[in-house]
Amino acid sequence: MYNSKITGLGFYVPDNVVTNEDLSKMMDTNDEWIQERTGIQERRWIPEGSEDTSAVMGAKASRIAIERAGLTSKDIDFIVFATLSPDYYFPGCGVQIQNMLDMNTVGALDVRNQCSGFIYAISVADQFIKTGMYKNVLVVGSEFHSGGLDKTTRGRGVSVIFGDGAGAVVLSRTEDNSKGILSSHLFSEGAHAEELTVLAPSIKHWVPEILAANDENDESYFPYMNGTFVFKHAVVRFSEAIMAGLEKNNLQVSDINMLIPHQANLRISQFIQKKFRLEDDQIYNNIMKYGNTTAASVVIALTEAWEKGKIKDNDLVVLAAFGSGFTWGSVIIRW
Repeated sequence: MYNSKITGLGFYVPDNVVTNEDLSKMMDTNDEWIQERTGIQERRWIPEGSEDTSAVMGAKASRIAIERAGLTSKDIDFIVFATLSPDYYFPGCGVQIQNMLDMNTVGALDVRNQCSGFIYAISVADQFIKTGMYKNVLVVGSEFHSGGLDKTTRGRGVSVIFGDGAGAVVLSRTEDNSKGILSSHLFSEGAHAEELTVLAPSIKHWVPEILAANDENDESYFPYMNGTFVFKHAVVRFSEAIMAGLEKNNLQVSDINMLIPHQANLRISQFIQKKFRLEDDQIYNNIMKYGNTTAASVVIALTEAWEKGKIKDNDLVVLAAFGSGFTWGSVIIRW
């Protein structure tokens, strides 16, 4: 059986920086309140009139990743695209990427697992490579949050958290089983699905009802989050996912060279760091600059950490995420 290795990484975020001070002009909030609860100082939002969308940003990140892998778009055998904010209700962004990058008529799969989307997506790609079906798989995480947020005081508890951006990796076949993805671990608990959700459009509120109601005060289109409930579950599930990966590979917490957690909330990452007694150089956070970019957050952070030289050959890298669904998971990588 083959192994899969990350051979190229890339990320893209819009140029438009939105600070906490900027948000205080839109809603009743302030920098101190946001930083105290989330650690976020600023985020990137796609400005009005920009060409950027989830698919377009994903394509921009993908071009960087493919070039860094020493490949062309024609070398990609399959696409896995993770997002909760596709350009269209259907089709998904995967086929748009195939077209935008002028790829061969390869398969394209979309993953809708929100904050754990990239973890699920790279796990799927890993299985395709391990079985020998594909040689080079493009894995993308991209989100366009800002267009769907309630930017009034009513929505401040959620809207201040999220940012726009995209990241991508090329996962390639290797015969060296000591390097690359060692294992992946995926979990879900659907009993809590409505604690972090967007309810419309859905079976509860579909097109005929939407047209008939035409209610400008309908909040079901905006994200809802039971913040305290989600936080309490996140710190437990993050820990479980990380330990599942380490135990599978007979590793210890002390073996971790770099933990890349989903950038949901800096307080969650700090809790995990303290629990596992990790030094500052063993964990990477960038939520302060980009906010929570959901399916893009892990791959943006991974790419940025790698670009800064914080990930080196033979390092043990752990990716972990928890989010809506509830879904969570981890990926263990020997770099």
